[in-house]
Parts: sequence; structure tokens; C-alpha cells
Amino acid sequence: MSGPIDATLFRETLGHYPTGVAVVTTMTDDGTPDGMVVGTFSSVSLDPPLIAFFPASSSRSFARLRAAPAFCVNVLASDQEPLCRQIATSSEGKFDGVGWRPGPLGAPIIEGAVSWIECTYEEVREAGDHFIVLGRVHGLAVERSTLPLLFFQGGYGRFSPGSFVAAPDPELIQAAHLAETIRAQVEELSTEFEVNCSVLARVRDDAVQVLATNQGRVGDSPPLGHRQPIIPPMGAVFMVDAAPEEVDGWLRRSPDDSHETRDVHSALLDKVRERGYSLLAAEPELLERHRVALSAFEQSDRLPRHERAVQQVTAELADIFCPDLVPGRRYDLVSIVVLIPTPADLPPMALRMTGLPASASTEQVESWIDGLKRVARAASLVG
Repeated sequence: MSGPIDATLFRETLGHYPTGVAVVTTMTDDGTPDGMVVGTFSSVSLDPPLIAFFPASSSRSFARLRAAPAFCVNVLASDQEPLCRQIATSSEGKFDGVGWRPGPLGAPIIEGAVSWIECTYEEVREAGDHFIVLGRVHGLAVERSTLPLLFFQGGYGRFSPGSFVAAPDPELIQAAHLAETIRAQVEELSTEFEVNCSVLARVRDDAVQVLATNQGRVGDSPPLGHRQPIIPPMGAVFMVDAAPEEVDGWLRRSPDDSHETRDVHSALLDKVRERGYSLLAAEPELLERHRVALSAFEQSDRLPRHERAVQQVTAELADIFCPDLVPGRRYDLVSIVVLIPTPADLPPMALRMTGLPASASTEQVESWIDGLKRVARAASLVG
């Protein structure tokens, strides 16, 4: 039989597992809000909808909460650490200066929380020196799509997701230097056709803009260093010379990893390999959904649920990706992208043309493509 567990070692070991931070709130008999901070909140069941938290059996705060018929779990945001400390350490006046409103069952919903879940008590059972509290969910909502507050090794913190502005690293700096050597040619191309031209570098699973010139009628270029996730079919030009495992990783970023969808995206990639460029046609409704999803993704610190939304709307672009150029037909295009052949010590790079006039003839589109390929060849010679 094993010996007794050292309490300090127990805390230290489990402290290596980060937990979310929530405030469980209720209304007391005299109509004032009360609450306690918990780092042990968890979902339990979908049918029926149950959650759980695990207060210490000696907790006087929980003794007061237990007397109320309902409670609300408020998931705190990463910028609510001061509020968390106030509620955790105050014996009186826990809610002084804290904004809140009553939920459907009357329990306080804290202003600025990520989300809330209002419950009634399903069961409270003893478990060593803690209680297991099961709550039946009656109402819930996401209030603010932002990063949650975390507790880790005795301190508070937050996730560090990838920023939409790329941090400098040697490969990216080299790509920016190469882009600068062809700035004159890119600007000439932009001026010649009165369009916007930019240079992109692939950094892991994102396309990063390292140079931009805007001579088009629409100033649609994001800031330098801006990242955009590469999700099929987008980013196909970066996969033209990629290793099979990189292509497989790109294909798996689609929200649907079925054989049928893989075949569709693989066929589009083969088109790009054969032609040496990619086209994206203009379809206002699809493109607006894509723009809105990307904007929400950026504003939410790239939260997973927003990334899934971006994956979904990007996958829908397959229907307007790489249309065939037919003589005599006219085209409304959003972008043309051509791969820049670069040495192995540089990240994959590409030239992109946007701000294109509507109803372009096949001959006009082909002249844009030829211009991009000409500048791409110049860049490869410099590289």
C-alpha cells in the first residue's frame, strides 16, 4: 500500500495543470449579490445539461450560496483579474463597484464576463474535504468573445494565441528584404494596370504580407505584417512545391477532411501547379461572409470557435476558386496569386494582385497574369 501523499507535492503537481477561473454568484435573502471564485468548474453532461464545481467543504462562501435556490457560473475574461481578486479576498463588499444584472432565475450575471451559465442545484455530495456540486443548466450565453482568465502554478494568466501581426523572425525578415529588392517592379506593375499588388510570405499556417503597393481604385490592402490563415483552397500557390506532409497538413485544415473534399482541394491544387497561378472570382455574398468571419477571428484573439467559422467560410470559396479562362468570356475577379520561386532558406513567397476592375476580358486577365509572372521571375533571380 502506498504511503500518505505530501500535501505540498500534491498542490505543486496539480498546479502544473491550468484551470479556468469562474465566479459562482447568487442572490441572498436580503437581495444583495454574493459569490465565490472557483477554479474547478467543469461541464458534465449534455443530456440532461449538467455542470459541476467543487468548493471546499469548509467554505463559508459556499455555505451562503447553498441556501439560495439558483446560482450562476460566470466565466471570467483575462482582463478581469482585479475583479477576481476582489471577490476572492473580500469578506464584505465583494461586489462593490462590480457591474451585474440578474439572470432569468435571479442570480447575478457579471458584466464583462466571457459567458454565464445559470443553474439550480441538482445534487451536492461530499468528496473528501470538498463538495461535488452538480448544477442543472437553465440558461446560458456567451457575452464577450475574448480570452478567459487562467490560474496556473499559483498565478493568473491567459492564453497567448498567434497575433494577426507577425512577430519578426529571421525567415520573415529575409522575405521582407527580398520583397524590398523588387519593390520598384511591383510598384511599376501596380501603376501599369492601376491595381493593388502585394508580396506574401508563408509562415507556418499563415500568409503574411511583407510588401504592398496600392494603385487600384479600391484600397483593399491590409497592413504590413498582417496574417491570414491558409485554409484550403486558399494558399494553394504555397503548396505547389511543398513536401507531401505539408500538403497533407494544409488539406487537414479544411473543416471537412472527407475523401471527397480532399479530392476537390487536391484537384484545385493540381490546377494551380499546372497553370502557375490561382484566381479567386468575385461572389459578393460568399466574400462578405468570409470578411466578417476573418474580422471576428481577429478581434477575438483568434479563438478556436472563430477559427472554425473561418475554416467553414473559406472552404465555401472552393466553388469560385480557379475558374477556367474561356476566350470571349468576361470575369469579375477578387485576386490573382503567383508563386515566387525562392531558395530553400527562405519561406515560400507569392505575388498577389487585387483591386481588379470588373468585367475583365480573358485577354486582360492573361495580361495581369503575365505581368505577375514577370515580376516573380525577377524576384527569383534576385533571391
